Amino acid sequence: MTLIPLISAIMAAPEATTAPAGASVPLPRNSYGTGNRHRPVAALLAVGLPVALVVAVALSPMVMESKPRTTPLIGTIIELPKPPPPPDVVEDAKPTPKASSATDSVDPLVKTTPLTNDFVEKGPVIIDLPPIDPGPPARPADPPPLPKLVFAELDPRFAGAFQPDYPASEQRREVEGVAKVRVLIGTDGRVKAVELVSTDSPGFFEETKRRALAKWRFKPATRGGVAEESWKVMTVRFEIKNA
Repeated sequence: MTLIPLISAIMAAPEATTAPAGASVPLPRNSYGTGNRHRPVAALLAVGLPVALVVAVALSPMVMESKPRTTPLIGTIIELPKPPPPPDVVEDAKPTPKASSATDSVDPLVKTTPLTNDFVEKGPVIIDLPPIDPGPPARPADPPPLPKLVFAELDPRFAGAFQPDYPASEQRREVEGVAKVRVLIGTDGRVKAVELVSTDSPGFFEETKRRALAKWRFKPATRGGVAEESWKVMTVRFEIKNA
């Protein structure tokens, strides 16, 4: 843009210098008279200036665009929010169940709670519950029943030796009576002990005891076919017989 005033000033300069001395009427602009032959520079300028002007005008946008912009831009930069990304399209499909393996971790049935400081300091909470009634004690099992006991009996082979002798003192006084004794019978059928149950006279008990230990024989008691000791009560009568 600065070439236009410069070219105008150059074109005006020959007009001022080429005017002849003493002329009252100025020569017309751009006329070629006899004096113009002595000014080849002015003629060159007259022809070259329009060409230079056209070239300058044509080149001026290129020169202007090639210059870098030195003036900084002043303003506020506003960042617009980015639009949200479009949602992913999820197909409605049921997931394929994964087959469990031995290496897969399994959640425990009972989840434990880690101990805290309060639990360690205060200790566990103890809840008093009423005692549970255990009910009646279990009845012990009954022992197996024992075989049936077969009581001892007087051996009929020794029946004639059963009656003891009549005491002489009771016979003289004609005293009659009964002696009841309890005898222990061994496994061999013999009497091992005699105990008094009742008697009408001490002489009756003494004679009965003596006869039982010496002469009485029994079939011993048995349990399941096995002989065992047993007690038996015997009654002996003392009577005076007339001749």
